[in-house]
Amino acid sequence: MKQLFLLLFCGLSIFLFCSCQSASRSKNAVEVTIAGDGRFPEILMGRWRNDRHGWQIVFEQNGRISSAVHTIGRVNIKPGQITNVPMKREGMGVFKAGQWAVQYAPETRELLVEIVLEYFRAEMGTQALEGKSRDIFIGSVSEDGQQWTAEWFAFPEYIVFTEIYDNYKLPVDYNDNPRATLVFKKIGQTK
Repeated sequence: MKQLFLLLFCGLSIFLFCSCQSASRSKNAVEVTIAGDGRFPEILMGRWRNDRHGWQIVFEQNGRISSAVHTIGRVNIKPGQITNVPMKREGMGVFKAGQWAVQYAPETRELLVEIVLEYFRAEMGTQALEGKSRDIFIGSVSEDGQQWTAEWFAFPEYIVFTEIYDNYKLPVDYNDNPRATLVFKKIGQTK
């Protein structure tokens, strides 16, 4: 009986420790830097969407990003958390978000966002893509706060698994940045 109690106690302690670590990590997984008075403008809070590449970013009152829809798989992810989702053709997707960053300069309305995927694997049938990525968006927010035009700098590391290419690292030219100029539109306000 003592052994069972000790085993249960140890198991519960490990579970609680891991749960607390996970919650703490996700809360602190976005570093926010605001120039001037340090307050994130209310007009920027809410969901911002880029239709062309599928990106969506949700800013909270304190400037933190609560979630983002990543262009890879169009999956809703949260900073510092692991997201598992079903994919097409009976595949599964695993997305582990890392440390993210937000910087804003009110005088110039310049907004910088960094989104890191520490690891991902997206399976579709017998094919898969895995790797990691670091995406940085830098640009100006319009005076009315409804549009953000940003240069997209991408630093991906992708490995492909197909019948022809097994464990093939896709070539990337990091000098081919910025990848694109993206226009994000404000589509909602958070409460």
